[in-house]
Amino acid sequence: MKKLLSIRNLKKYFPLAKKRLFQKEPLYVRANEDISLDIFEGETLGLVGESGCGKSTFGRVLLQLYPQTSGSTLYFGRDDEGLDLAKLSRSEMRPLRRDLQIIFQDPYSSLNPRMTVGQILAEGPLTHGMFRRGDPMLKEHVLRVMEECGLQEFMHSRYPHQFSGGQRQRISIARSLAVRPKFVVCDECVSALDVSIQSQILNLLQERKEKEKLTYLFISHNLSVVRYLSDRIGVMYLGRMVEIAPTDALFGSPAHPYTAALLSAIPTTDPEGSGRERILLGGNIPSPVHPPSGCAFHPRCPQACDRCRTAPPSLREVAPGHFAACHRAFPE
Repeated sequence: MKKLLSIRNLKKYFPLAKKRLFQKEPLYVRANEDISLDIFEGETLGLVGESGCGKSTFGRVLLQLYPQTSGSTLYFGRDDEGLDLAKLSRSEMRPLRRDLQIIFQDPYSSLNPRMTVGQILAEGPLTHGMFRRGDPMLKEHVLRVMEECGLQEFMHSRYPHQFSGGQRQRISIARSLAVRPKFVVCDECVSALDVSIQSQILNLLQERKEKEKLTYLFISHNLSVVRYLSDRIGVMYLGRMVEIAPTDALFGSPAHPYTAALLSAIPTTDPEGSGRERILLGGNIPSPVHPPSGCAFHPRCPQACDRCRTAPPSLREVAPGHFAACHRAFPE
């Protein structure tokens, strides 16, 4: 498979204001810490983890909505040698915005209440020079995108407040797809919706992916949803990627204790359980300002050893295409 994005040693730190007048040491929230992975054309990469672990930040840093602190993000959509998005200026990045889109989590706050659906969907194509203002082909394009996303023609002249949450999320999806992108970050785009509406939106995303050969980074808390939609899954903990694997391999044989604990917490309708013993993690999530030494998960890990407390594990291959950052996965 051809690479679409290649991320190496990506870091994103948010500076904190000084708490004391004579404080010398600058403090940072380490939202993303040394992340390296590849995203391939046509795949859906799921991204899971606890709230605050840096999933949404990672998605926005990939699109350079937040400038990354260090590392490289190579984009191969327009150049076989790759363009390092981290080194591009705002004006150089602007033409690439058409290729790299995002669907935000909240369909109530991400749409401009002063614009009609038609204006919202026409804004992107106009900005990127796909059509000229007043071009009759523009309205045809907008109506075609609306139809593809399950929106009826009469909605064209209505405002966002006149729609339900599911319809608004369809508008958000249509806005992203109106510029015919190559890569879309789905930032928990179904978490604010009812379960019955979630399935419709997921089926819509899957349909558009197959027809337009899209690549998704699908961020979610819902492991069942991620399993349904994703080809591969990455697991994040305290800003670090602790495991990446094909979906079946991750659910079948997780190599990291944190992944195993997450999977054991999935609700099931089976009265006898899923056959997986529930793993309860003790303690609290460490501070991203002062992360623990060694493995970030060791204060809560039931399998932690002395090496875990001193040496940070690197992401290594435990099986073909299956990577984990855990000393226990590589007994020496």
